[in-house]
Amino acid sequence: MCTMNLIGFCLVVSLPVSALAASIAPVLGERALREECSAFSQAGMRDCLATKAENSQKALRQAEKKVAGTLSKWDEDSKYVSQAKANLAASNKEFAKYRDVQCEFLASLSGGGAGNAHEIGRLACVSELNNRRAEQLRDAVSDLPLK
Repeated sequence: MCTMNLIGFCLVVSLPVSALAASIAPVLGERALREECSAFSQAGMRDCLATKAENSQKALRQAEKKVAGTLSKWDEDSKYVSQAKANLAASNKEFAKYRDVQCEFLASLSGGGAGNAHEIGRLACVSELNNRRAEQLRDAVSDLPLK
């Protein structure tokens, strides 16, 4: 079971780069997100990024639900549908762990930065990774044949 979960996670994480490049609305990177919020004071920038992170979390939850719903309608043997749903759940759980650790690492690179520097970096990272994950999930099931 652990191997299957790992395979599912690797599958979703390693979706083709071409799928990302072909998306209509590109996902903003951390720097672009910080730039969008840079018109504010440091505290305002932190609040702006907190809102973006919250919105990205909502978008990710919606994508996860939509993918689960799409899998339920997938025109495939129920054995494989169940397997895909289990792998999706495991992948979602592992992604959340990865995101949290990765964003803490990136935030730690602010060193002894003053004020909200650590949190600004972490929030920008969370927003970017959530948005990328939501896009990957949508792309993964976009061409599944449905019942």
